[in-house]
Amino acid sequence: MADSTQLKSDALLEQMKQHLATDAGKEITNKIGLVYQINIAPKKIGFNEVTYIVDLKKGEVTKGTYEGGKPDATFSFKDEDFIKVATGKMNPQIAFIRGAMKIKGSLSAAQKFTPDIFPKPSKM
Repeated sequence: MADSTQLKSDALLEQMKQHLATDAGKEITNKIGLVYQINIAPKKIGFNEVTYIVDLKKGEVTKGTYEGGKPDATFSFKDEDFIKVATGKMNPQIAFIRGAMKIKGSLSAAQKFTPDIFPKPSKM
């Protein structure tokens, strides 16, 4: 089962969930107002992916598929590449060009998905 694999991204998305409950998080939710699906694979995109929904309409992060229709944009990453993009160590455009990130859905929505929406990591 894919769920038995511990992803580094799990901890980051848990921090994101707490971050969205803060005033700074509410500001992000108000500013962006989009829903993102993030598929994170332990080793190779498309295999054993764990799906997260980052709902920046409601300010929620949930594990599993989106229940409210279609997300505005869907991203697929390998675990380590997601961490690099989310922490600002890899530019999202570079990740896309290199194939480290795949995008489905609205490109204009995808462009609003930047490292700025993530909490600044305390040591991970």
